[in-house]
Amino acid sequence: MSLHGAFAKALLDPELPCPEGLFSSNGADPQSRFAVYRNNVHSSLINALATAYPVTLQLVGDEFFRAMASIFVQAHPPTSPLISQYGSTFAQFIQGFEPAASVPYLADIARLERLRVCAYHAADCTPLDQQAVLQALQGQDDVGGLRLQLHPSLSTLDSAYAVVAVWAAHQTEAGVATLNPWHAQGALVLRAGLEVKVFAIDRGSVVFINSLAHGTPLEKAIEQALGASPEFDLHQCLTLLISRNAITHLHLEQKVSP
Repeated sequence: MSLHGAFAKALLDPELPCPEGLFSSNGADPQSRFAVYRNNVHSSLINALATAYPVTLQLVGDEFFRAMASIFVQAHPPTSPLISQYGSTFAQFIQGFEPAASVPYLADIARLERLRVCAYHAADCTPLDQQAVLQALQGQDDVGGLRLQLHPSLSTLDSAYAVVAVWAAHQTEAGVATLNPWHAQGALVLRAGLEVKVFAIDRGSVVFINSLAHGTPLEKAIEQALGASPEFDLHQCLTLLISRNAITHLHLEQKVSP
């Protein structure tokens, strides 16, 4: 292993000794200086996770969260210089972290919080005027062939738990007392200006929005949504997307002449 590799590995594993070849310019003990540096790096990464996953932290408490995050940091060192990207796999880690099994919705809450971070840092894009979208949907002869391009910050989450209700309840102290997490709920995450919004949606809407995001024409996206949930409400879902300025472009599917 190279000196750089040994240094990076020892930096995140407190059980490893100080790498050989280090020295201090002021004559101080390299091992003690390295230990301080290692502790600062370790603490900074844990603090970054605590900042990105505040509700996840609240659900398990500070001591448990930091112990869990410490294990994650040792197993998953940063791969990007951007601290905002650190912890992208934290939810998957939580999913397999046995001590967290007593809070079965914890991983999905972490997934929702990661989507919020991604939405905040997503590219800017000017949405279509709401009236223009309505006119296109009402006046287009082949409306089923329309492809709706969605805002880059938009994403969804389909959960077996009430993730939006859990997340929202932890934004105010009073909300936790009436919380019931034991029902399925989808989430729509979208940035408006500099503020990231979270909306509760049903599974049909999750499938519909995901289909649109993959470039599926409107008619086919509706079919897929109804296949996933016969109670899917197209009008309600489109109203949400339009009113929240989630649509950035409309494309008509080109028909090939014989």
